[in-house]
Amino acid sequence: MGRLIVIEGLDGAGKRTLADGLTTAFTRAGATVTGMAFPRYETSTEAKLIRDALYGELGGLGEEAYGMGILYALDRHHAREDLITALTTHDVLLLDRYVASNAAYGAARKHEGAHGPFVEWVRATEIKRFGLPVPHAQLLLRVPPQLAAQRSADRERTESTRPRDTWETDDNLQTRVGKVYDELAETHWLSPWHIIDGTTPTDLDTLATTLLAP
Repeated sequence: MGRLIVIEGLDGAGKRTLADGLTTAFTRAGATVTGMAFPRYETSTEAKLIRDALYGELGGLGEEAYGMGILYALDRHHAREDLITALTTHDVLLLDRYVASNAAYGAARKHEGAHGPFVEWVRATEIKRFGLPVPHAQLLLRVPPQLAAQRSADRERTESTRPRDTWETDDNLQTRVGKVYDELAETHWLSPWHIIDGTTPTDLDTLATTLLAP
């Protein structure tokens, strides 16, 4: 089985850029690698409902932590076979967000920490009930919330995408999410975590070697 590596972080942290660079580094190290990003907006019914809710198109669902949480979880549940197939055919499966994102955002919406009931509910639902594979390692791309918000706003202006959603534009929420992510990383929730400073260059070849080590 391959290694399941997950990149987590705030909206605008630079996860997609890190994923692209790390993919290249894994390949240089001789590993076969494939990737996936959650939510799967282009292919998943649940993800499309998530997007509608985040833009206020499904009434108050976007404000309901458990309602949104189960949609995020079902999106991954329906990708379970694809995840397992990728792990059996590649050395590395690199994910842009996974179970921890559900835990961090839902707990932040509930004003809870990493030891609260929402995080435990996510683990019980996604790992135990749905049987999703546990990551080998999780990377927290840490940036100040203000910088993440600026990057997100810049991306909105320069890319042909929809405007930022209600969660992305909620600065207080993003700050709370960052704190929950820090707590998850400190406790190595589900698997070992590695902190990546998103404000300075990262030696991706060294990071790739570390993540591939037995």
